[in-house]
Amino acid sequence: MPDKKPPRRPEWTPDNAGEEFATRVMKGVRRKEHTQGVSPARRRELSVDDYVDGVLRGDSAILARVITLIESNASHHIDIGQEVLQHLSAHRCGSIRVGITGVPGAGKSTFIEALGLDLIRAGHRLAVLAVDPSSSRTRGSILGDKTRMELLSRERDCFIRPSPSGGELGGVTRKTRETIALCEAADYDVILVETVGVGQNEITVRSMVDFFLLLKIAGAGDELQAIKKGVVELADAVVINKADGANREAALLARSEFERALHYLAPATPGWRTPSLVCSAHEHTGIDEIWEMITRFRRLTDESGEFERRRRQQAKQWMHAMLRNELTRAFYQDETVKTRLAGCEREVEEGKKPVTQAVRELLELYRH
Repeated sequence: MPDKKPPRRPEWTPDNAGEEFATRVMKGVRRKEHTQGVSPARRRELSVDDYVDGVLRGDSAILARVITLIESNASHHIDIGQEVLQHLSAHRCGSIRVGITGVPGAGKSTFIEALGLDLIRAGHRLAVLAVDPSSSRTRGSILGDKTRMELLSRERDCFIRPSPSGGELGGVTRKTRETIALCEAADYDVILVETVGVGQNEITVRSMVDFFLLLKIAGAGDELQAIKKGVVELADAVVINKADGANREAALLARSEFERALHYLAPATPGWRTPSLVCSAHEHTGIDEIWEMITRFRRLTDESGEFERRRRQQAKQWMHAMLRNELTRAFYQDETVKTRLAGCEREVEEGKKPVTQAVRELLELYRH
């Protein structure tokens, strides 16, 4: 595994030692700290400086709490989170951001664990931002498949953050960009963003990462449709997983099909030809070659200036995304809009008012 660096161990303190495992993997599921009839102990309120210092010293429990503030819909939490983020904006490590997408069943979690364990052994600090499907009833994260990264979750130099997609398109959450920035401030030098895996619409992650990896499996019925416009044309590499046992020949055939299809597509990154590879995350074969390819991509794009150009473009896209989010939040928090919104909804449901007219009315109220 190339690019070795001395590991930077996060500082363990009495405040975070007991929460270390849970906050890395299952933030939001609190430990039972009280018995029936006894009031639970409240966690100490932290100041902005406390949050900033905790993130900078690698305290994963505090990092998880800041991300919770960022993801919250409460105005007070959002304000604190954004202030912390502003203080940390100058503290960035030389990270590589890798987006990993693929259909459900492609083995994304198993692949990430295999790659992640290699990265940890090579001295990297790894953050895995795993975007889970949201419950249609609670809007919370289902968190079902995160238990598959059991070995990786035990590593002290790995921070795993499952977050609900909240119904967002693009396979990422509304605050994935902010979470990436926080992890980089905490000196995690490899950021893996695992997306929901819902199909062709899963492309928003492309605007957040340096390298975009599409994970496939043989026999899924889409090998010959690889040339179709969509997520494939945005990939910096296509990897056929589960190339083991009786499935290896099918995986090699699928790789050949993708190689031919990719020949007709313009490269997702200027100066880089999108390759097709095979691996078996289960047998841990082909993983080294994939990381070597990613480090080669980083070196070439650094030399050409494409890496920095893409980062600048991402910053601009982040600005516009935040503008959209803030405008939406301000609209729905406007008192005149809130007063009239229920009436417009009722009139639209009953067919008394066209949707377009209701929208124009609400926007006029907001503007004035």
